[in-house]
Amino acid sequence: MNKFDYLKICSELLSNLKKREKEILSRRFGLGGQTKETLESIGNSFGLSRERIRQIEVSAIKKVKSHTKEYKKVFENFERRLKKFGGLRSENELLEELGGQDSKNEVFFLLNLDGNINRFNKADGFHNLWILSKENLLHAKRVVEEVMKKLEEREEPVPLVELEGYVPVDKKVLASYLGAASNIQSNDAGLYGLARWPEINPKGVKDKAYISLKKAGRPLHFTKVAQMIDGGHVQTVHNELIKDNRFILVGRGIYALAEWGYYPGQVKDVIEKVLKESGQPLGKKEIINKVLEQRIIKKNTILLNLSNNNIFERNPEGRYTIKEA
Repeated sequence: MNKFDYLKICSELLSNLKKREKEILSRRFGLGGQTKETLESIGNSFGLSRERIRQIEVSAIKKVKSHTKEYKKVFENFERRLKKFGGLRSENELLEELGGQDSKNEVFFLLNLDGNINRFNKADGFHNLWILSKENLLHAKRVVEEVMKKLEEREEPVPLVELEGYVPVDKKVLASYLGAASNIQSNDAGLYGLARWPEINPKGVKDKAYISLKKAGRPLHFTKVAQMIDGGHVQTVHNELIKDNRFILVGRGIYALAEWGYYPGQVKDVIEKVLKESGQPLGKKEIINKVLEQRIIKKNTILLNLSNNNIFERNPEGRYTIKEA
């Protein structure tokens, strides 16, 4: 439970200001339950330019800072919390941790008064964050870059405990750095991966279908995939799977992932691929077995395609090759 009454502290600090200065800061930072407003919005209500409002804001904050000494413990607490997380924390996480749902705006205002803490607006590779020093930011960058390198090597999301073995930082610090990074995210299962990966940041039906199939680890009918996607419309799912080359139709309505080694195309295309990869003529049984590894179909369908004399030819030994053009 928070030991500071941030609402009261902000009210006391603003009491030293003129009425207009107090109102401008309250509206700019959304203090006391108000909604944050832009310089332009506030300027319009006062009949002043946004630049003039900005000047008043800067001057008022300077006045407020001169009265912060008696709240030393508040700022020491902010700094202590940041130090605990390696001197760097994403803005969302820090505001939530310090102020909860009710006092986020007040904490944000007070952080702006702390001369030992700096705010970075979307620094390279990071979300909005607060740091104790630029050295903390440089260290976090090195850690995040190392983690990204490992994730790219793994090519799959991993738990935090696995990432701990890659970088020499405390678990809590690592979680804070990754939470501030914009290129790395964690999913609902608590696994970390690159933000562009569909398993981490799914976008639309296709990505959700991809995750569902990967989780199943085997080919599934599109109706089953639709069931696994919350609210997934059956026909929409089918249409999306057809258009995306990550998915291979291996049977009537049954889809697999191309990354599992399934060949794209019709049955005749699969037979051609099988013969090309073998580098030598194959018997009927060999072809059937290899095609059945790729498709969930009847043997007669394979034989029907194999009998296409325009594509395949049978040698005197009864083995098949691709017909030369």
